[in-house]
Amino acid sequence: MVNYKDLGLVNTREMFAKAIDGGYAIPAFNFNNMEQLQAIIKACAETKSPVILQVSSGARKYANQTLLRYMAEGAVEYAKELGWEHPQICLHLDHGDTFELCKSCVDFGFSSVMIDGSSLPYEENIALTKKVVDYAHQYDVTVEAELGVLAGVEDDVVAEESHYTKPEEVIDFATRTGCDSLAISIGTSHGAYKFKPEQCTRDPKTGKLVPPPLAFDVLEEVEKKLPGFPIVLHGSSSVPQEYVDIINSHGGNLPDAVGIPEDQLRKAAKSAVCKINIDSDSRLAFTAAVRKVFAEKPGEFDPRKYCGPARDEMTKLYKHKIIEVLGSDGKAE
Repeated sequence: MVNYKDLGLVNTREMFAKAIDGGYAIPAFNFNNMEQLQAIIKACAETKSPVILQVSSGARKYANQTLLRYMAEGAVEYAKELGWEHPQICLHLDHGDTFELCKSCVDFGFSSVMIDGSSLPYEENIALTKKVVDYAHQYDVTVEAELGVLAGVEDDVVAEESHYTKPEEVIDFATRTGCDSLAISIGTSHGAYKFKPEQCTRDPKTGKLVPPPLAFDVLEEVEKKLPGFPIVLHGSSSVPQEYVDIINSHGGNLPDAVGIPEDQLRKAAKSAVCKINIDSDSRLAFTAAVRKVFAEKPGEFDPRKYCGPARDEMTKLYKHKIIEVLGSDGKAE
């Protein structure tokens, strides 16, 4: 058993309370490799932003759970080395789908876990979530649950259609499970193709897809039912078109990739939404930088020469999200 506090990590309880009071959102950045982790910590240390390091079950398998534990501990020390005296870093399991997986993460030093029972019948979702909560809370590990279904693909999470969260269910669900935060569905989705072309309109000047607005009426109803309760948005990458264009112009094939407009995410961050998940954007930044190097320097084979520019591009992206979208800069001095 590894206690996350011994690794220098924090859970989400205090950071969420401050975010709700302060009208901003905590960045929840997924990472799969060293370069992503370096970029996240550098961006957060330079902006003094609290951060949630997210690991999916697929990323956990890819990286190895033991290495992840030491990477998280190293991230805390790296942040201090960069001058962030009191880093607020949470290590979070993203989309855990079984009690056993969540338990294993708690036991290996994660400070927060998500149990995603959203694909189950309502009562089964409650039972599974409560089981995880009862175990995790013994070790002061916070638990995120999900109510409603997001469309799209993210690692092992696949859904063809989204189903908005039903506001009339949230009080019962939160009360009976004891979860610390709740991911809801209001129109965001996983992956780089968040909307089908027929769901969008096209900008007549650029030909680019314009996605439909998020269902803020659902969010407002949830807020009324659960005032002050931490709400989470998954699938909230913006899919920056400059990265899509770089990828496509350097041998890639991402037609009609479209994400959530940043103005809508800014609006959400000022509400009870205190955690916004971003994964695809960093993948796009990484891939765009790597493809550009390969196209311009076809003889390059030193990973540092293409992973280095990718890391720099991701750092720039993370800082932009923190400062210009989420408003979490300066909140963890």
